[in-house]
Amino acid sequence: MRNSILLILLAILNFSCQEEVFLDLQKSERTPVIEAVWTNTVGLNQVQVSFSRDYYSEDPNEIVTDADVFILNLEDNQRIRFRFNEQFQSYLPVNNVTGKLGAIYELHVIIEGKEYISQGKMLEPPVLDSLTFAYQEERVFREEGYYLTLYGKIPFVDDNNYRIRIIRNDTLLNRRSDYLLFDDSFGTSILDRGFELSGFAFNEGDRVRLELFRLNLDVYDYLSQLVNLLFNDGGLFSPPPQNPVSNIRPLDGEGDVLGYFMVSPYLGAVVNIVEDKSD
Repeated sequence: MRNSILLILLAILNFSCQEEVFLDLQKSERTPVIEAVWTNTVGLNQVQVSFSRDYYSEDPNEIVTDADVFILNLEDNQRIRFRFNEQFQSYLPVNNVTGKLGAIYELHVIIEGKEYISQGKMLEPPVLDSLTFAYQEERVFREEGYYLTLYGKIPFVDDNNYRIRIIRNDTLLNRRSDYLLFDDSFGTSILDRGFELSGFAFNEGDRVRLELFRLNLDVYDYLSQLVNLLFNDGGLFSPPPQNPVSNIRPLDGEGDVLGYFMVSPYLGAVVNIVEDKSD
């Protein structure tokens, strides 16, 4: 009985000694954040411009609405203007202009008189043949449901850096585990034999859209670093968290900027998860 009372007292003392600690982080200067996507498809191209916030700040994001934003086609010097859209809170290309395969593009964003630039090439897309689904029973570390398999072909020797985005019933899967990146580390036949998306279980009746992007290496590295940051638990053996290395730079070489400029072709496929009950 005495031992039980002692254990209860120790538990109460330990509980009472716990308190929430806030690190005294120094306030950082406002840093521009530019997230730009440029593809060969209408509806995907946009540039979001904002400023960073302090770690403990509860203020809403400071959206920049008066930046000068344009993209240059370095092949023919075409200048593609962007205009701020209140509904989407981002800059959209005027007249829905899109990118051309094989061209090199240069992003220009001027914020409060300071210019930021980045470049990227619109690479040729791989081949996307079909998107199938099959029901799988529950297994260890894998829930039951319908799983997708992507078939196609990667005919390229170089620049094999890819991202897959998955939209389920018009909702983008955007958790940290939903960032699906792959390269040619294990060869380029991954689509020939069927690439099963084993981490994503779907239900009958789901409508799934798959989007495939072929990335320049600097954007692939940026997204890989972002995923590592999202999985950083801040534990004893975790590396100190740091922002991914941006492929955007100040034109004058002075100051910092966050974000990325993604130039990529777009491939899409849609499948409705409906079993064939004709048998």
